[in-house]
Amino acid sequence: MGPAGRGMTETMARAAATESVDVTPTVTKARAGRRRFVTVERVVDDAELAELLQPRTSPIKERATGDGRFVLDEGPFEYYLRTVTVTATDLATGPGPYGGSPRHRVVQHTEYELALSIWSGMFVPLINRAIIDPPPHGKSLWWAPPDVLDVRAARSLSLLCIFSMFAGYLGVLLSQTNTYFKEDFGASSQAIGLVLTGVRAAGLLALVIMAFADRRGRRAVLLFATYAGIALAMAGAFAPNLIFLGTTQTMARACSAAIGLLVAIMAAEEMPANSRSFSVSVLSMTGALGAGGVVMFLKIADLAPWAWRVFYLVPLLMVIPTHRLGLRLPETRRFEVLEAQEELGAPSPGASPHSHVRRFVVLAASAFLLQMFFAPASSFMNDFLREERGYDGLRISLMQIITNLPGGLSIVVGGMLADRYGRRIVGGIGLGAGALFTVLMYSATGWPLWLYSTFGTLLGAMAIPALGVYGPELFPTGSRGKAGGGLGVLSVVGSAIGLIVAGTIFDNSGSYSPAIALLGIAPMLVVVIVVLFYPETAHRSLEELNPEDAPPPPLAELEAIERDLEQAHQRFGHHLHPGEIYRHHGEPPGDGPDQTDRAPA
Repeated sequence: MGPAGRGMTETMARAAATESVDVTPTVTKARAGRRRFVTVERVVDDAELAELLQPRTSPIKERATGDGRFVLDEGPFEYYLRTVTVTATDLATGPGPYGGSPRHRVVQHTEYELALSIWSGMFVPLINRAIIDPPPHGKSLWWAPPDVLDVRAARSLSLLCIFSMFAGYLGVLLSQTNTYFKEDFGASSQAIGLVLTGVRAAGLLALVIMAFADRRGRRAVLLFATYAGIALAMAGAFAPNLIFLGTTQTMARACSAAIGLLVAIMAAEEMPANSRSFSVSVLSMTGALGAGGVVMFLKIADLAPWAWRVFYLVPLLMVIPTHRLGLRLPETRRFEVLEAQEELGAPSPGASPHSHVRRFVVLAASAFLLQMFFAPASSFMNDFLREERGYDGLRISLMQIITNLPGGLSIVVGGMLADRYGRRIVGGIGLGAGALFTVLMYSATGWPLWLYSTFGTLLGAMAIPALGVYGPELFPTGSRGKAGGGLGVLSVVGSAIGLIVAGTIFDNSGSYSPAIALLGIAPMLVVVIVVLFYPETAHRSLEELNPEDAPPPPLAELEAIERDLEQAHQRFGHHLHPGEIYRHHGEPPGDGPDQTDRAPA
């Protein structure tokens, strides 16, 4: 056979080989305990092979170690390893799906363990999909936060979400069951309004609790507030009268308010600059999930006049999880830096106290006006549906669940939009629209009531992560807890006025609609305040916003500081020996200006 014949034969053979090669990826998934395994076998060309051999950037930042191995550099994983092995090459080079380029059979094997606590199972399908079909280099996944979270931030946020769920349940017990214990105790709407108002005074006690968080640490105070809230809520199940119930639940509400404030602060102190609103959104979602634990089962309260008491016994189930969470939850990295500064007596750059006063006044006015409207709008919702619209417990549950479901998605979207495009525009639009549709809902009947409730939740929920993150962002670490508690007190005052106004108007007119319409002016004023006076905090670190705080060191260095602090506390009591903090650096402490900059690290 001549050269031309041999060439034609080889070309036909390569073409046949190309068509015989199966280019469909083969995916195998497995699990051993909490560890997941994903193996993908596929045929790729040169360009695709080069892409597989590049470190990935979402939802994890990989680090190449050679020989096709990639390990965790940064990401929400306790363990991660990806290996790429070329098992065959030049499978075919003729015409076909890849033209004339060489072909390679590649096996990609990935092992990982997520650092997301009980929420890991929800993200496994998304992570598997990202492993099999990763996003382009440098692009983020639609469901992931703007920043890649490190393992500590991911672990902390996942655990804080569980505490947020507990706070959500404890925080709505009284408002969701008030129409039932009102009947059980034979109380008037005005008496219920006074009880709900008195319970709001829990903000004063919450302020005291939050002040301790600035001195004793976030984690310890969070655990105390959770255990105390559980015990006090359970006491409500045995209330002989309205006064006892109001007293115990005032203290329980103080604890739940402190939990809610603390998880927001701890998340803000752990999250990177572009993901703080995202963290507020997921905390709000899990808080709503906890509140839904009451709403979903309100039908039980219809079974007997005393059946509402069952809801106050449920917190007993939170005791063991709280103990286990406490063993795994770390102190926030920024509080540890503050503690190290105070132990060393290191000075901080400082900031004008007038700027913090101005910020507090702006946020306090907003909190006061918002709660003046939303406290009665939420607290009297069940009574409005039961007394004015004739709903029973089942219809109330269905209405709230169905119309509030879109709010869960909206909270996440609102957090992502706020992190990307700014807090003020997202918060202002969401707040104004949400308040308007809430007012319309209280004046509607039939299907428009459900429609307005849905739109109110859908749009109003966008404002929660956009505006809720301002409290932790605008104050330094040493006063973040006290500032949050102070804002809570102003919220209490606003909610108390709103509840009294709404309850009084209802008793005089027999309808909540005029009261909600009148109080609807308050959130519209807040929209004006947000647009004119709120600073834009998106894409800025907490240290940029509060220059008196020192930035936290890298994670590995922070872990060394934690060990030094613990050992120093054991050896020297509560006074850290200056040399200890630098033991892992190999640097002696000095008196120059550089020493101040390095002290927190």
